[in-house]
Amino acid sequence: MFKALLEPFRHRRPDFGAGEKTSAGRKPKAKPKNWSATLARIWSYLAKRKAKLALVLLLVLISTGLALLGPYLISRAVDHYLEGDGGRSWVIFLITLALVYLFTSLSTWLQNIWMIEIAQETVLRMRTDLFAYLHRLPISFFNRRQQGEIMSRLTNDIENISSTLNSSAIQIFSSVLTLAGTVGVMLWLSPLLTLLTFIVVPLMFLGMRWITRRTGPLFKERQRNVGEMNGYIEETLSGQRVIKAFSQEERVISGFRERNTRIMLSGYWAQAISGFIPKLMNGLNNLSFAIVAGIGGLLAIRDIVTVGIIIAFVEYTRQFTRPLNDLANQWNTLLSAIAGAERVFEVMDEETEARDEGAAVSLNHVEGAVSFRDVSFSYDEGNDILHNISFEAKPGEMIALVGPTGAGKTTLIGLLSRFYDPSKGSITLDGRDLSSVRRESLRSQMAFVLQDTFLFKGTIRDNIRYGRLDATDAEVEEAAKLANAHSFIMRMRGGYDRMLSVDGSGISQGQKQLLAIARAILADPAMLVLDEATSSIDTVTEIKIQEGLQTLMKGRTSFVIAHRLGTIRAADRILVLQNGSLLQQGSHDELMRQGGLYSELVHGARKAAPGGA
Repeated sequence: MFKALLEPFRHRRPDFGAGEKTSAGRKPKAKPKNWSATLARIWSYLAKRKAKLALVLLLVLISTGLALLGPYLISRAVDHYLEGDGGRSWVIFLITLALVYLFTSLSTWLQNIWMIEIAQETVLRMRTDLFAYLHRLPISFFNRRQQGEIMSRLTNDIENISSTLNSSAIQIFSSVLTLAGTVGVMLWLSPLLTLLTFIVVPLMFLGMRWITRRTGPLFKERQRNVGEMNGYIEETLSGQRVIKAFSQEERVISGFRERNTRIMLSGYWAQAISGFIPKLMNGLNNLSFAIVAGIGGLLAIRDIVTVGIIIAFVEYTRQFTRPLNDLANQWNTLLSAIAGAERVFEVMDEETEARDEGAAVSLNHVEGAVSFRDVSFSYDEGNDILHNISFEAKPGEMIALVGPTGAGKTTLIGLLSRFYDPSKGSITLDGRDLSSVRRESLRSQMAFVLQDTFLFKGTIRDNIRYGRLDATDAEVEEAAKLANAHSFIMRMRGGYDRMLSVDGSGISQGQKQLLAIARAILADPAMLVLDEATSSIDTVTEIKIQEGLQTLMKGRTSFVIAHRLGTIRAADRILVLQNGSLLQQGSHDELMRQGGLYSELVHGARKAAPGGA
């Protein structure tokens, strides 16, 4: 029956890492989870506050002991009263009982406050570690994952851990202590009544086991579904222009509805099935109460036990089943937290960007002489993207990379900046192998102006200063003037202090490119990478950008990926790539005389241009 209830969404169950596939095109199978290892890693964070955590656990122990003392005092008071021993001793019992419950409440309040503090500090460190770890992962990781799905791990999954640590951790420990203490006191008071109470225990455990074995996978399912929907939301919000341009609103809404339904179904069945636990516990609790009250009454009539003991047992019976009930309820919360923690640690177990070698050096001065020697590269072993690439770039030269889409141009730039390392061959900078250079040092000597310029939320001044954070306002403005950006900035309200929204929406693509060029000029790099920096802009803006680029490239080794003939002609050397192989290299005139692919690309560009033959 349970499988039939899950059937509406079982066949659509999402896999972790949507979009990641094996070389054969199949999604990888999920690996088995290790809950004990996950709990151990959570403990490694909690253990950093051992002293306060020990104090919290001591308070839990005290409050549990006081809670167990209360029913015993009540039983003694009743027995004394029935025996005719009232008066002053009765008043002492009442005062003692009031103090017991007062200190129980105080210790419970203190332990909750301190545990919340420990939990928040633990989650703070965990979220900080995860965010920092994300910045140590290679570019390939982000190519395989949706941004929203990654964000879900930073927010939803860690928030689940936070909620569990805030309440469930103490509750579970308190329930275990209460359970153990209650059993001990009950055995001391009456082994026979204790045995009668235990009649319902096997039924409790069988019921809990049946329920939790089914809710665990559902909580994991819900966490995966939430991550997938977050990724879908991020994707659709980022692509609103495309969605509206192609009138795909209904399809997108339908996709959201489907993912939202998955969350609803998995969440519904997880909560509905786990909701049986309190009903089961209450029913068995009432059964236990009836057994103790009925048989205990018969034992009291025969003077085998006292009335006070029966009263105490009734209360201890409730205390015995209540922690079981609490454990069952908190178990579901714990399942959700572990599922979230596993997703967090899955990211933190990803292989980081390869560490720099121990002898790796920092670059103090770069001339810009670059050499590729028989360089090959593959994302998957045995499937090379680049094949035996060899060329040299002298200091200050402009190298243009041309070729059809998928020829390997961007991959070559990725190797130069050490986003990837070559599978074969070597790349040198000023005669030094790049593998012996610290990545941070190498990239600090490079600046990038890409086709899709990214601007951060902040002022125009801050976005330009991103190229060199210690630059003065005067240096920022001078860089903007050299990039031909100063004039349009001053025409905007607020000038350099104009606030830009996320990704610079509100200004044109050409203006974004000019700000990116200004940022690169301010960085004053030894090498420059331009990836389609003048595409998708009008002719007038292109002229301004070209002027800014000429200023930027002067005296710097530059690598330019471009399709526009004007940019290509100015290059000192042109590399013609196709299917990952270097077919031709030389100046524009040399390659035109040779014929071949480059000549075909140039003639094709001329025919496609307005007024072309």
